[in-house]
Amino acid sequence: MIEPGQRVVVRYRLPDGRATDALGTLLTADATHLVVDGKRGLETIAVTDVIVAKEVPPPPVRKLAP
Repeated sequence: MIEPGQRVVVRYRLPDGRATDALGTLLTADATHLVVDGKRGLETIAVTDVIVAKEVPPPPVRKLAP
């Protein structure tokens, strides 16, 4: 089970039927909504729109050029 505080990717349906992804830290999850904090800001997603959700590893560390 995915717990708040974990980095996640959530694929969910948009109102027009297309799918999109939210990638970031899961802030809250209850019976009706998930809140993901990612690069696009806070995304509140209805549980009924979720196609799949999973935990993902931390982002890679970027190496600075010498």
